[in-house]
Amino acid sequence: QVQLVESGGGLVQAGGSLRLSCAASPSIFRVNVMDWYRQAPGKQRELVATISSGGSTNYADSVKGRFTISRDNAKNTVYLQMNNLKPEDTAVYYCHASPRGNYWGQGTQVTVSS
Repeated sequence: QVQLVESGGGLVQAGGSLRLSCAASPSIFRVNVMDWYRQAPGKQRELVATISSGGSTNYADSVKGRFTISRDNAKNTVYLQMNNLKPEDTAVYYCHASPRGNYWGQGTQVTVSS
């Protein structure tokens, strides 16, 4: 049973924008912190942005001012708006939910060309 489904990745030129979406099962979405992680080739998975069930947000320093995480409680969906993308943002982006369980999406590829 797939519980987190990401979409919205793709290929974009540097300076461009993408919006990632993660649709979650209601039972998971309502009680958990939702995160976006990313993993570039040859690198460890890193936390990009976090949003609590109450809407509080945190960001990695590398994306502050460029990325915005948000959640739509009516749609059980979390978003990651990515602006002014850089080649170093190229990675597979994963949606994650915790701490009531530890749920991961399948990942969506984001490629930023220079």
